[in-house]
Amino acid sequence: MLYVWLYPFHTEFSFLNVFRYQSFRIIYAAVTAFLIAFVLAPWVIRKLQEIKLGQQVRDDGPKRHLSKSGTPTMGGVLIIFAVTLSTLLWADISRPHVWLVLVATLGFCAIGFMDDYLKFIKARSKGLSASQKFTAQIMVALVVALILYALPGYNTKLSLPFFKTFMPDLGWFYVIFAILVIVGSSNAVNLTDGLDGLAIGPVMVAALAYTVVAYVTGHRLISEYLLIPHIDGAGELAVFTAAILGSSLGFLWYNTYPASVFMGDVGSLPLGAALGTVAVISKHELLLLLVGGVFVIEAVSVIFQVASFKSRGKRIFLMAPIHHHFEMKGWEEPKVVVRLWIIAILLALLSLSTLKLR
Repeated sequence: MLYVWLYPFHTEFSFLNVFRYQSFRIIYAAVTAFLIAFVLAPWVIRKLQEIKLGQQVRDDGPKRHLSKSGTPTMGGVLIIFAVTLSTLLWADISRPHVWLVLVATLGFCAIGFMDDYLKFIKARSKGLSASQKFTAQIMVALVVALILYALPGYNTKLSLPFFKTFMPDLGWFYVIFAILVIVGSSNAVNLTDGLDGLAIGPVMVAALAYTVVAYVTGHRLISEYLLIPHIDGAGELAVFTAAILGSSLGFLWYNTYPASVFMGDVGSLPLGAALGTVAVISKHELLLLLVGGVFVIEAVSVIFQVASFKSRGKRIFLMAPIHHHFEMKGWEEPKVVVRLWIIAILLALLSLSTLKLR
C-alpha cells in the first residue's frame, strides 16, 4: 500500500523514489515483519496463557518433552499477521501474484486455526480428522492453482534445475502438480514442527533462498542472463518471502530453546503452503525439494516408518519424524535443531547454485 500511495508523489518529493526499488522494499518488509512479531509476541504469549492455550505433549516420546506441557501454542497467528501486514505495506498490491500468495497463506492459516481450535479449545484431541484437513487443503490449493492457470501469459512448462531448454509442458496436469507442491510443502513443514525452533529455522532459510529466486525471476535482464523463466511481477514475491523471513526471525526469539511459545498448525501449515505457492509462481517448483530438503527428509521419514510398520510390522526409526529418532538415540534437543539448521543452510546454498549451473 505504501508503494501505491506514496510512489506517485515521487516527482514532487524526490526521496519517495526509493519505493520504486524492490530491493528497498524487500529489506523494509523484512524489518517491518520482524518488529511486528518481536514487539507483539510478549502480549500474544500472555493472552494465550490467559485463555490456557497450552500444548499437549505426547507421552510416548522423549520424556524430557513432558516439561513442555502447557507451553502456549497457536503463536503462528502472530507470524501470519506480521507477514500479511508487512506484505500489504511494502509490496505492489496491484500485482495479482501478491494476492495469490496471500490467499494461499490465509487459506491454510484458517485450516490450521480450526485444527488448533478443536484440539486446544474444544478439547478434541486430534482436531480435524485427516480427511477433513486434507480435503480443505486440496480445495484451497485448487483455487490457487486454477487462478494461476487462468492468469494471462502464465505458462504450464516445468523448469528443471541444470537444464537450459528442456522444459516439458504439463498442460492442464500442471493444476494437479501445483496442488501437490502446495499441499505437500504445507504438510512437510507441519511434520517438522516438533522441537523448539526446529521448523522456523529452515523456514527462514527457505524464505531467504526464494527471496533471491523470486527477485531474479522477476528481473528480465537477470533471468535472461541466467537462462531461467522470466515471470513478470514475480519480483514482488520477494517482498512477501522477505516478510516471512523477518516475522520468523522475530518469532524465533521466543521460540528458541526453551520455547516460550509454539507456532501450532496455524503457523506451520500456512508457512509451508506459502513456500510452495511461491515455488509454483516463480516456476522453480522442483527446486523446493532441495531448498526445503529438511522438510522433505522429515516427511519421508514418516512415510517410510508408516509403510514399514504396516507392511512388515517393524519400525525403521526409533520414532518418527526423524528428529525424534535422534532424540531417542540420546542427542540433546538443541543439537538436533542446530544440526538440521546447518543442513538446511547447505541445501539452500546448493539450490541457489543451480540458478547458474544450467
